[in-house]
Amino acid sequence: MPRRSRLLAPVAATVVVIIAGLILAANFWTDYKWFDSVGYTSVFLTELWTRVLLFAVAGLVMAVIVGASIFFAYRFRPGIRPMSLEQQGLDRYRQSIDPHRKLFFWITVGALTLLAGAAASGDWQAYLQFMNSNEFGVADPEFGLDVAFFAFTYPFLRILLGYLYAAVILAFIAAVIVHYLYGGVRLQNDSGQRATPAARVHLSVLLGVFVLLRAGSYWLDRYGLVFSERGYTFGASYTDVNAVKTALLILTVISVICAVLFFANIYFKNIMVPMASLGLLVLSAVLVGVAYPEIVQRFQVAPNEQRLESPYIERNIEYTRQAYGIDDTEVQAYDATTELSPQALVEESQGTTVRLVDPSVVSQTFQQMQQVRGFYEFPDVLEVDRYPDSEGNLIDTIVAVRELAGPPEDQDNWLNRHLIYTHGYGMVAAAGTQIDAEGRPVFTEYNIPPRGELSEVVGEYQPRVYYGREGADYVIVQAEDEYDYPLDTEEDTGDVPTPEDAVEPEVTPSPDEARAPYDADQEGTDQQAAEQTAEETPAEGQGGGEGAAQQNQGGDSQAYNNYGGDGGVQLDSFFDRILYAIKYQEPNILLNNAITSDSRIIYERDPVERVEKVAPFLTTDSRPYPAIVEGRIVWIVDAYTTSNGYPYANRLDFNQAVTDTFTDGSAQQVAALPGNEVNYIRNSVKAVVDAYDGTVTLYAWDEEDPVLQTWMDAFPDAVVDRDEMSDELVDHLRYPDDLFKVQRQIMRQYHVTDAEAFYGGQDFWEVPSDPTNESEAPEPPYRQTINYPDGGDPTFSLTSTFVPRGRANLAAFMAVDSDPRSESYGQLKLLELPRSTVILGPGQVQNAFDADADVREVLLPLEQSNAEVTRGNLLTLPFAGGLLYVEPLYVQAGGGGEASFPLLQQVMVGFGDEVAIGNSLPDALSNLFTGDAAPPEESTEETPPEEESGAGGDGGGGDQALTEALNEAVEAWEEAQESNEEANERLREALEDIQQQLNEE
Repeated sequence: MPRRSRLLAPVAATVVVIIAGLILAANFWTDYKWFDSVGYTSVFLTELWTRVLLFAVAGLVMAVIVGASIFFAYRFRPGIRPMSLEQQGLDRYRQSIDPHRKLFFWITVGALTLLAGAAASGDWQAYLQFMNSNEFGVADPEFGLDVAFFAFTYPFLRILLGYLYAAVILAFIAAVIVHYLYGGVRLQNDSGQRATPAARVHLSVLLGVFVLLRAGSYWLDRYGLVFSERGYTFGASYTDVNAVKTALLILTVISVICAVLFFANIYFKNIMVPMASLGLLVLSAVLVGVAYPEIVQRFQVAPNEQRLESPYIERNIEYTRQAYGIDDTEVQAYDATTELSPQALVEESQGTTVRLVDPSVVSQTFQQMQQVRGFYEFPDVLEVDRYPDSEGNLIDTIVAVRELAGPPEDQDNWLNRHLIYTHGYGMVAAAGTQIDAEGRPVFTEYNIPPRGELSEVVGEYQPRVYYGREGADYVIVQAEDEYDYPLDTEEDTGDVPTPEDAVEPEVTPSPDEARAPYDADQEGTDQQAAEQTAEETPAEGQGGGEGAAQQNQGGDSQAYNNYGGDGGVQLDSFFDRILYAIKYQEPNILLNNAITSDSRIIYERDPVERVEKVAPFLTTDSRPYPAIVEGRIVWIVDAYTTSNGYPYANRLDFNQAVTDTFTDGSAQQVAALPGNEVNYIRNSVKAVVDAYDGTVTLYAWDEEDPVLQTWMDAFPDAVVDRDEMSDELVDHLRYPDDLFKVQRQIMRQYHVTDAEAFYGGQDFWEVPSDPTNESEAPEPPYRQTINYPDGGDPTFSLTSTFVPRGRANLAAFMAVDSDPRSESYGQLKLLELPRSTVILGPGQVQNAFDADADVREVLLPLEQSNAEVTRGNLLTLPFAGGLLYVEPLYVQAGGGGEASFPLLQQVMVGFGDEVAIGNSLPDALSNLFTGDAAPPEESTEETPPEEESGAGGDGGGGDQALTEALNEAVEAWEEAQESNEEANERLREALEDIQQQLNEE
C-alpha cells in the first residue's frame, strides 16, 4: 500500500474525531451557558454528575466482571491440547489472535464498558428517586410496606439486578469463547471430557452467580405482584396472593440450593452436579412457577371469580382513586328535571351568564381583526382566563398573545428571521359572554400598542413577547435594529368592538332569522389593503432605543426596538460565537458585523420546552396560557409529578387520555411521558415563564406530594415555596386541563366503589365524542362559570359529561372548582343522573338541534347559501334543577376568502326533550319554554312605558307587520332562485303585502 494511502485513513479518522468532539463540546458548553442564564446550573450539574457517576460505576462493574472472566479463562487455558481436527482448525485462529490479544481484550472490554455506562446513565432519575425517597404515609395491604418502596426503591432494584444479569451473562459468554479458542472447552474429544477442570470451575462459578441472582429476582418478584395484570383488575389477584407468592418463595429457596450446588462443583469438578442443578431449576420453574398458578386460576378462581376476586377489586378501586386524586370526589344524586314552567324560567334566568364565545372558533376572528400584520399569529385554540372589568367584577375572558410567526414570505432570510423579526407584541383579550350587534367578540384588550379595558384595570405592562410558542428557534438581539410594530396603528382603532359596543340581548316571541354573515371586506377593505402594503422589511441602519420610532424612505412609519432585558446568553467572546455557529450550523453568526460582545442569543423560546429543560423530572401540561402579572406578560405552565409505581392503581396511557378535539392534530402538542404509562399524578408545580426575559420560576403548588418532596431533595434549589407566589399570579392560576382529562378517564369506571358492581361493569361510563366535530375524538372539557346546584356562588369551573357505556343518553356531569382563591379549589364534583330517567346526551341534543323544525327554519337558508355555518362548543351546565345545553352558532361569509371570519349569529339551547334557537341566550330560552309569563329580563328595574308614536297611531303594529312581510319576501326569494313556480307566486304575494303595508302607512 502506498505511503500516502496508509496515512490517509488515520488523518481522516482524526478529522472525524475532532469534528465530533467540537460538536459535542459546543452542545455541552452552550447547554451549560443556557442553564447559567436562567439560574438553574444546579439542575444541570446534578444531572451531569449523576450521569457520570452511574456511567462510571456501571462501566467499571461491567469491565471488572467481563474482564476478569476473560483474564481467568486465558490464564487457566490448557498447556497441552489434544490432537483433533477441531483443535487443528482452531490453531489458525489462535495464531492470528495471539499477537493482538491485548488489543482485542481492551476493545471488547472498552466497548462493553461504554455500552453499559451509556445505558446506566439514562437511569439517573430512578437513582435520584431511590437516594432521596420520601414516604407516602400509605402502606400497601399485602406486604405492609410504604408506597415509597414500590414507587422509588423497587424500580431501582430491578434496574440494578438487570445490569448484574447482563454483566454475568456477558462474562459467561466471553469465558466460553476464550475457553473454546484455547482448548478449555472441546466439542470433539475421544476421552469424553468436554471441558478441563479449570474451565468447569470457572463456568460453574459464573452459573452459580447467575442462579444466585435469579434467586434475588424471584424474591423481588414477590413485591412486583402488586403490579400484576393476571387478575380481573390491575394489582395482586387471588391467584397471585395464594399461589404465585408462595411459588416465588419456593423458587427462591430452590435457586439458592442450586447456586450452592454450582459453587460446590469447585470441589466435585463433575459436570453432572451443575447439570443436575440446572435441570432442577428449570423443572421447578415450570411446575411451581407456571403450572401450579395456572391450575389455581383455571380450576379454583375462574368458576368463582367474582367472590374470590372481590377483596382484590376493592384494593384496586381504593388505590386507584387515591393515586389519581379522585377519592374525595363529592358525588350527588341529581334528579334532573326535564320540564320547566315559563315563570321558573324567568326566575332562574335572572343573572345567568354563559360563556358563548368559543375559544376554538374565534381564533379566526382574532386573526382577522387583531393580526395587524401578516407575520403575526394567534394559536388555533385560544385560552380562557378571568380578568376584572371596569367595575371590578371577574369575567370569563378569551385571551391570546400576538406572536411573531416569522418575516413575510418573500423576505424570509436568515437576517430577517433571526435578527430583525424577533418578537411578538401585546396581549389580545375579549369578553367571553358579550358580543356586539354584528356577532363579533367584544375586545377588552386590542391593537398595537395595546389598549382597552383590561389595560386600564391591570395597568401598563411590557407588551413585547420574546418567548412564546411561535417564531424562529433562536434570535440574536442587541445587534440589528429589531422590528417592533407599525406606527400607523397607534391612533387607528379601526372597527374594533369594545365593551361599549356590547349589545343587551333582546327577547323576541319566536325564532329569528339569522343575521347576514359578516364579510370583513365590507368595512375593512381599506384597512386590509394598508396592512398588506405595509409588510415591508424595516430599513436597516436606523437605530433607536427600546421602542424607538423610525421612518423609512417610503414614508411607512415603523417602530424599532433594541432588546433591553437580561434574557438569553450573552455572546461575550468570539469563541462563544464559534460554538453557537457550530450548534446551529450557521456561519452567519460569525460573519454578521452587527453581532458584538453585547449581543445576546435567545433560544429554547417555547415556554413548555423551557420548563421541561430546567425541570426534566416534571411532565408539562399541553395547554400553557398567557397572563398579565405585575406589569409583565407571563406564560403559566402547569406541571405534574407522575409515577407508574403506585401499587394496585390502574395504569393508563397518558397521551391517549389527554387527547380530544383540541389536542388532536396541530391545535396543541401533547407532552409525552417516559414509558407513556402512569398510575399516579399530581399537579404539584405551577411554572411561570416571563415572555420578555425568559425567567423560569417553579412554584411548589402541592407541597405535600411525596414525589415532589423527593425531587426537591434531589434538586434543592430548583423549586421555590408556594408562599412566594404573588397575589396577582394566584388570581390567574387554574385547574389544569390534562389532569382533569386524566381524572375523567379514570372516573369512567372508578366512580363505582362497590366491588360486585365493578365486576359486573353495567354502570361504567364513557366520555362522549364531540358532537360538533366530525372526528371521533372525545369532547374536550370546557371552562365556564357555572351555578353548581349546591346553593353557592357561581364558580369558575372546568366541566365535562359522561354517557353510559354503549349508549348516548347523559349519565353524569363532572366539574372541578378552578378558582384558586376558593377554599374548594380542585374539588371534583359529580352529579349522577337517575338511571330510570333518560336525559339527552350531547350527541342526542346535537341531533335534536339538527332535526328540530324551528331550528331548521333558521339554518336551512344559511346552509343553502354560500355561508359557512360553524357550531361552537356545546356547553352543559346545571340550570333550574336540570341540565341546560347551550351551543353558539357562528356564520361566516363563504365568498369572503381570508377577509371573512365567523360571527356569533344564533344560540341553540336544549333542556329536557326540548330545543330552541334564538338571536341570544335569553331569546333562545324564551323560545324554549311556552306560557304567559314575562320573558327573562337583564335587570329588575322598572322601565317606564314608551309613549305612542307615529302618525298612524298604531303603536308600532304596522312595523311588526312590515317586518313579517319582509321576512316572507326574503324566504320566497331564496326559493325562487331554484325556479320554483310556487315560490315565485309567494314572492309576488309577499311583494303585494309590502306595497299594501306601505300604502297604509
